[in-house]
Amino acid sequence: MKVALGQFAVAKEWQTNVETCLSLMKKSEQAGVDLLVLPEGILARDITDPDLVLKAAQPLDGPFVSQLLAASVGSQMTTMMSVHTPTPDGRAWNVLISLRDGKIISEYRKLHLYDAFSTQESKNVTPGKDIPPLVEVAGFKVGLMTCYDVRFPELARRLVLDGADALVLPAAWVKGPLKEMHWEVLVTARALENTTYVVAVGECGERNIGNSMVVDPLGVAIARAAEAPALVFAELDKARLEHARKVLPVLDNRRFDIPQLRSDKF
Repeated sequence: MKVALGQFAVAKEWQTNVETCLSLMKKSEQAGVDLLVLPEGILARDITDPDLVLKAAQPLDGPFVSQLLAASVGSQMTTMMSVHTPTPDGRAWNVLISLRDGKIISEYRKLHLYDAFSTQESKNVTPGKDIPPLVEVAGFKVGLMTCYDVRFPELARRLVLDGADALVLPAAWVKGPLKEMHWEVLVTARALENTTYVVAVGECGERNIGNSMVVDPLGVAIARAAEAPALVFAELDKARLEHARKVLPVLDNRRFDIPQLRSDKF
């Protein structure tokens, strides 16, 4: 499976961001990509206005997603990204969507909200209540995670036990002391401990680190971006996946059962 990591800095206006996404989709299609992954929360971003994610939220049939869907008609490339959509309680969901051939083929509402490091995502965002689905792409089963989810190994393990060959992680990883190290350690750990690929795509710009990367099932970073906008490609190989699970059979050797959601958290 050929993947593309579309790293960019999200602008304040959704119109600018949709043009960036359309450009990345076109370039990825021309490169023969099976799966394009974009960052988290790409409708709008303003570091001086943390409430913009709520004010800029659009339904999935709104103009932002509708333009991307229209551009995907006739293409078998899958595009994944996170956007904010309005909720009945006046907040927003952080929704990771997958687009293919003019349709939304999957939705995942972020489970773990970033209430950490002096940030409170739950002020404007309502958490999801469901385990993410697996999405079939070019013969791979792809599990879905969003940003802060990577700090919770139970979710990654659950998705791999459900059958995931690769995990996708759109993110907007905030800069700060040791934060780049946290990102690299966590993305690598989720790949290695589950003998799976992790495709992690971060927003860059004034607030966030970028540093998008693909880590293979034995913890090797096979593609990565720096701190600037970039379109990076990588090949995911089933033979590498099978080799990793043969020489490092952690999934077979585990003593714990399948992780479940806590009902008392909803």
